[in-house]
Amino acid sequence: MIRFAFLALAAMSTSVLAQTPAPPPTKLLTWPDLTKRPKPAPDATVAYGTDQMQKVDVWLPHGKGPFPVVVMVHGGCWTTSIADRSLMNWIADDLRNTGVAVWNIDYRGVDRTGGGYPGTFADAATAADQLTVNAKKYNLDMRRVLAIGHSAGGHLALWLAARPKLPTTSPLHTANPLHIRHVISLGGLPDLEVTAANADNGCGTEVVAKLVGTPTAQHPDVYADTSVPRVLPLGVKQDLINGREDRIIPFVMATDYIAKANAAGDTATLHTIPATGHVELIAPETPAWAEARRLILAYFGKMK
Repeated sequence: MIRFAFLALAAMSTSVLAQTPAPPPTKLLTWPDLTKRPKPAPDATVAYGTDQMQKVDVWLPHGKGPFPVVVMVHGGCWTTSIADRSLMNWIADDLRNTGVAVWNIDYRGVDRTGGGYPGTFADAATAADQLTVNAKKYNLDMRRVLAIGHSAGGHLALWLAARPKLPTTSPLHTANPLHIRHVISLGGLPDLEVTAANADNGCGTEVVAKLVGTPTAQHPDVYADTSVPRVLPLGVKQDLINGREDRIIPFVMATDYIAKANAAGDTATLHTIPATGHVELIAPETPAWAEARRLILAYFGKMK
């Protein structure tokens, strides 16, 4: 009798489920949803070279400071024609309104003269180091510095934190790089070797070859000083924020990197945001950005 009752209940449940309409699919933000809205403007721009991409936008809160500062790195598949630093203006403005300064860097992409290896990396490094040079002018608190990057910028933000670990033989090695203690990657591509082997990533695989360059006798291992896992542990706190519905960056890229970072001895945490794609990560009204903001403010609050 129990068996028959269970079968009857199962049949009834199946019938009810069949009559219940499935929830509509999540409508994800598109790029025009973000870029067509009014764009806020920075307070100043700093040039660190002669190319039009060798610039940093400075976003300053009201008040006297000194202000905690976020080094911000845009994505766009390391390609200037896809995106520049202005793609981050909306979240930069949001941070400015919370009392956090933003050092929003730009760099020459692989499609621009001087981009690729070592130019793209050297630009990001020089732009970040200009923070130290200009900190007094803009009343920025060098004791409270965090880096955040979106997509390909997630890779560069982590790489900036990894610079002290670069071998002295690398053309990218510098004596006194900006010291970054905490990194937040928003839908990033932290592992270049994995990216180059995964055709499902939205940037494709060919762009990585342009970014790291061709092996030479002087630089036989193109990932040794460009791919973050090669220099783990970084010795800094790392938070990865990824959308579960991100169609640009395969979710496995986040889980794989987190496993590698923690296995190497770093503290790396993955924050998975449901109903979230790639654009939501840098749109100020979304749960994904709310989580990023929470992490940023919590980190700076602990350092007062």
